[in-house]
Amino acid sequence: MTTTPKNSVCLWYTDDAEEAANFYAATFPDSKVTGVHRAPSDYPGGKKGNVITVTFMVMGIPCLGLNGGEMFTHSEAFSFQIATDDQEETDRYWNAIVGNGGQESQCGWCKDKWGISWQITPRVLTDALAAGGEEASRAFQAMMPMKKIDVATIEAARRG
Repeated sequence: MTTTPKNSVCLWYTDDAEEAANFYAATFPDSKVTGVHRAPSDYPGGKKGNVITVTFMVMGIPCLGLNGGEMFTHSEAFSFQIATDDQEETDRYWNAIVGNGGQESQCGWCKDKWGISWQITPRVLTDALAAGGEEASRAFQAMMPMKKIDVATIEAARRG
């Protein structure tokens, strides 16, 4: 018997929640697919045996992928923010998402091929912004023209 979490993130997919969940599980640590649930009978728009929901974890966060059709799409109003420790980790996640049919955006944001937004954010950047004052201002100005965050540039901006 599995225990359903009290709270989880529900993500709407057209019909590829299982593919997305498998990608996340293969890409991020502490991530896994925990269940694939199929329709017990035919239903409007689908057949018995179609994947209806997929339960999975993304870096410890419980999620439910719902294959709901084309009625709704994702927006930047929801995103996963991934704190990275160095350029290598930043590059690994960014390249996995963008290189798998995703797209780059500004200031550390990108979208996966399913339209889910991700913020790949090095801790050096969040630490600089939290420091406030001139250090935060320099780091912020250095970040603004970036797509993928360049750790060395943010570190140099912090130092002035």
